[in-house]
Amino acid sequence: MDLLNTLVEKGLRRELPSREEALAVLATSDDDLLDVVAAAGKVRRQWFGRRVKLNYLVNLKSGLCPEDCSYCSQRLGSKAEILKYTWLKPDEASRAAAAGVAGGAKRVCLVASGRGPTDRDVDRVSRTIGAIKEQNADVEVCACLGLLSEGQAERLKAAGADAYNHNLNTSEATYGGITTTHTYADRVETVRHAQGAGLSACSGLIAGMGESDADLVDVVFGLRELDPDSVPVNFLIPFEGTPLADEWNLTPQRALRILAMVRFVCPDVEVRLAGGREVHLRTMQPLALHLVNSIFLGDYLTSEGQEGKADLDMIADAGFEVEGTDTTTLPGHRVGGCDSPCGDAPADGGEPAGADAASARTDLVTVRRRGAGTDLAPNA
Repeated sequence: MDLLNTLVEKGLRRELPSREEALAVLATSDDDLLDVVAAAGKVRRQWFGRRVKLNYLVNLKSGLCPEDCSYCSQRLGSKAEILKYTWLKPDEASRAAAAGVAGGAKRVCLVASGRGPTDRDVDRVSRTIGAIKEQNADVEVCACLGLLSEGQAERLKAAGADAYNHNLNTSEATYGGITTTHTYADRVETVRHAQGAGLSACSGLIAGMGESDADLVDVVFGLRELDPDSVPVNFLIPFEGTPLADEWNLTPQRALRILAMVRFVCPDVEVRLAGGREVHLRTMQPLALHLVNSIFLGDYLTSEGQEGKADLDMIADAGFEVEGTDTTTLPGHRVGGCDSPCGDAPADGGEPAGADAASARTDLVTVRRRGAGTDLAPNA
């Protein structure tokens, strides 16, 4: 297929594909799926070999968020029966992080619900970072605390944070239909605050919220323009009790096409398979490892993932290896910033997503009842 040959050549040169090419990846048929995966896999292996980076989430504060993000089980007005608790103490968070590190995680992601941290919250998280680094000096720590105010990113950096996560989630054009309590521009500003402070930026998307192919391409091109080091790709977990509970729009095949499109647009970036992989990829998760070079280990913020040992077995059985703490994740040319030309994006095109409808699999959505905020051992 000429399209795939062109995309491989561009990916190996770190050249941005056109919007039409990105849309064409999403429009490929299921008959062409293995060809698409194989092509994107060549780009993935060029820059990351067969390494898989493991990341581990610690939910520092669960639920009771004043924001109205429609996809989130912790949102204002959510009726999802999730765990709700206030801030973990630094030693509690450090113990939770240690479970992930023992399971092979190279990065610990500290997440707290809310619009953004107060200065007191930044102090609290700074103490938590110190406690984690004291026990595991080599582990990377990424903070995800919402919108940042002036100077807060610098304080987190000084405390030992390595990265900051703040996802764009969806396209600027559709953002107001998903969230009304803050804007797409607010999110972009926070990512730039993090980059300006010298933190490694982590910013990604959520697919499966009813968006069109053009929306997906828009948000991925927006991410490419921001140039984060890591792009997590989440697939909507339709929690009962949230506005998007009935959005079951993804098949495993469509999820793989989305991941392939992200890899072609962001060839040399850490692409992370994040929330919802078990729900939507199901038995096709191993194929996704040919597209991404990073996954979350174990459970997520408010939902349970597959067992940590199953994740490790899947990686080994698929012929990949867990990335060690002594290995630099990003290719050498990206350390200290990417010098890849992005080119000019042609005018928008693309029609709304087609009838890739999937049956609701509510049996696969399991609310987290173990780990942080409970007396039960975490999954790692």
